[in-house]
Amino acid sequence: MNRKIFLSSLMGICLLLCLFVPVSAETTDPSSAAGWPAAPENAAGAGILMESSTGTVVYAKNADGQIDPSGAVKIMTTLVALENGQLEDQITINELGVNQVASANINIGSQNGEVFTLEQCLYAVMLASANDSAVQAAAHIGGGTVEPFVEMMNAKAQELGCTDTVFTNPTGISDGSQHTTPHDMALILRAAFQNETFRTMASATAYTIPATNVAAERQLTNNYPLLPVSGSAPYEGSLGGKYSAGAILAGAAEKDGTTLICVLSADASDSADAAALFNYGFENFQPLSVSDSLSTVSGGTVFVPAGVTADALTAQETPLDDGTVSCQYLYENVPVGTAVLDEMNDSPGFSASDHEQALEEARQYSSDKSPLPYAGIAAAGVLLFGLLIFLIRKVAKS
Repeated sequence: MNRKIFLSSLMGICLLLCLFVPVSAETTDPSSAAGWPAAPENAAGAGILMESSTGTVVYAKNADGQIDPSGAVKIMTTLVALENGQLEDQITINELGVNQVASANINIGSQNGEVFTLEQCLYAVMLASANDSAVQAAAHIGGGTVEPFVEMMNAKAQELGCTDTVFTNPTGISDGSQHTTPHDMALILRAAFQNETFRTMASATAYTIPATNVAAERQLTNNYPLLPVSGSAPYEGSLGGKYSAGAILAGAAEKDGTTLICVLSADASDSADAAALFNYGFENFQPLSVSDSLSTVSGGTVFVPAGVTADALTAQETPLDDGTVSCQYLYENVPVGTAVLDEMNDSPGFSASDHEQALEEARQYSSDKSPLPYAGIAAAGVLLFGLLIFLIRKVAKS
């Protein structure tokens, strides 16, 4: 075959395939969407506000930019430890924990040979941000050393869909390599608050570690600034989180069954910015059910600006290998929720005619809602293919 013909043909095929290869997208900034409520100004260099159940990004500011996670790393440390250990596990402090105390890092004064439970260590991690407890718990889960635990942290981040997160230690001590993004941190925090034990720890205003084999009891106090303390409510509905002054604030709040996740970085020393964002989310948005006569396997709820109805949404459907259909709902091109739909419904009383009607409704719904009709895609493909044939022939004659 003529070399020019071969190369031009190969180029044409590659261009054609590019039409169908998905490209990873950045976190959608909803601020430009028509009808999207204006968010309050804040001093943070980067941040995000996400609704937990749907994953809807309500607010984004440099949400995919790299940040130093600082003490918020301990959210992942605690989550991985909870998922891979038992609260009653006995942990004996050795040189790993003692070194954290000796180096004057944040600690609870653990002593060599002192015995704690994993539960006590994790309360110290979440409430007192204790590095000695974090390192010792990590080594316990990691089989004696910290490195395997850090690998588990990174594997968990990938599992949760994080795209630009690297953990190098379980404490958050900066080393030039450890980094994340506000969006990735929100995904981690979202998963953490789905763990009931984590929620209990993060929302505790205080915790007492009883006297150990070598030391008296310790009183721990949560330093997360939005958490209600002794009946007062810095932010009503706050579920807790992690806070490092001047570095990062990462927390959650709940109201009327809706949970919002907030991450602010760089200049997040003023918790009023986070409180304002929480208020913005709760006051201007609403959950909305978009389930219809189709069988919804999971999802089926979106989080949209108040007053928006289902007919204002578009939908993108993707068939899955198990026969179900994944549906992504959008409002003004902003993802606002998903659903997994079951094309077959074998429940009692569901007849074949009902099934055909449901499928027809699904086809009609997709036709009406699809932001890019299949006919348009096909037409574009035919035109492009014709252009490629023309170019190939022209090159062959030259």
